[in-house]
Amino acid sequence: MTHPLGSPPSKIIAVHLNYPSRAKERGRIPAQPSYFLKPPSSLAGTQEAIVRPEGCELLGFEGEIALVVGARAQRVRPEDGWQHVRWVTAANDAGVYDLRYADRGSNLRSKGADGFTPIGPRLLDARRIDPAALRLRTWVNGELVQDDTTDTLLFPFGQLIADLSRLVTLEPGDVILTGTPAGASVVSPGDLVEVEVTGGGLSTGRLRTPIAAGPVLETYGAMPKTDPAEREAAYGTAYAPEPLLDKHIEEGLRSVAVATISAQLRGRGLPHMSIDGVRPTQPSSTMVGVAHTLRYLPLREDLFKQCGTGMNAQKRAIEELRPGHVLVMDARRDTSAGTLGDILALRAQQRGAAGIVTDGGLRDSAAVTALGLPVHHGGEHPSVLGRRHVPWDTGVPIACGGALVQPGDLLVGDADGVVVVPPDLAGELIADCREQELRERFITEQVQAGHGIDGLYPLGPDWREPYEQWRKQQSTQGESA
Repeated sequence: MTHPLGSPPSKIIAVHLNYPSRAKERGRIPAQPSYFLKPPSSLAGTQEAIVRPEGCELLGFEGEIALVVGARAQRVRPEDGWQHVRWVTAANDAGVYDLRYADRGSNLRSKGADGFTPIGPRLLDARRIDPAALRLRTWVNGELVQDDTTDTLLFPFGQLIADLSRLVTLEPGDVILTGTPAGASVVSPGDLVEVEVTGGGLSTGRLRTPIAAGPVLETYGAMPKTDPAEREAAYGTAYAPEPLLDKHIEEGLRSVAVATISAQLRGRGLPHMSIDGVRPTQPSSTMVGVAHTLRYLPLREDLFKQCGTGMNAQKRAIEELRPGHVLVMDARRDTSAGTLGDILALRAQQRGAAGIVTDGGLRDSAAVTALGLPVHHGGEHPSVLGRRHVPWDTGVPIACGGALVQPGDLLVGDADGVVVVPPDLAGELIADCREQELRERFITEQVQAGHGIDGLYPLGPDWREPYEQWRKQQSTQGESA
């Protein structure tokens, strides 16, 4: 493959997040830059196709500004960083999200394939341009999809050079991909991606990259797979995912009481489906959603700094939420420390969460209640989670309030509590719950009329015919209404 650098660099370093617009899409603003490596063999030039392996559906493009190091950099200061840049050019940091799970964090196979880093077509002399006055634009099939400038970067180019050179010697020819703005999304075979960088009256020209279909991967290692979270990450704001829960199922579960659902589950041999010991912040609201799980383990001080700080499992769980999710936390029923506060509850609400359930403590309870988001919790407590808990992992089966909850289970909550509903039982449960509640309504009317409960509650043989007649009347009245 040909590219404007000629000889390959010793390394390609890519920044995860650097544009505020992209950080807003991702829902987080990093305090410091973070990076991953791409192999030099991933370089390509303009007009060279990016090949999407058969079986992959989420080939993402990311228009970026690439810096080419001109002078060896080792422990340089931020104000001197730009002096070590020789060239600036356009780049496309391509990747297949279908393989991101296989090398989580390193992105080796998802972003390191041959041809997945096209750059060019022209190199701009860094000495002739202002690094804070560059414009980056990306087109897909002629439509402008990314347009941003470098005057608001989270981490200016000089800082990137200084940060990296503290520990990694940057050699002449090394390439630094400086992050992508909002608008990065997914392309398919037959599409054309174009990226251009301009500044100081200069232009790289358009880096043109056609997308082509490739052969199937051999089964020697991890194979492509996707899930809703990866699709959302790949498509960004352009993707409107399918609802997690069928609308009719959601409306059906919302129309019946948790107590009725619990009784029906018990009648099916499932008596341990209630999440015990939790109370609602919104007793008048009904919560219905799909479980996304988070597990806490007991505090171990030597592990908390490693596992409990930064973008830990608790924060990842919040950012993984999709509209319709209920975040379910396993805190081992230990309510002597908070497992949720107002800021994370607000973020969960912004992510579209249908509710939160924790068998641990709730901080900032008044502020959380004021949000209006249904939260069921084990009790109020003022302390942070580090007093008792280490956030450990997400998306795994957990125990919450004595109930086993798997990712994808359905959660229904009201003033009486929360129950776990196996998804495959939801349809028949709704029908039987409605029948049970209709029967109990009939019984209530008879008790109000002065009848005793012997033989009436539960409905005995002598009351079956009167009930059926009453039921028909209700049906007729409903139709006429």
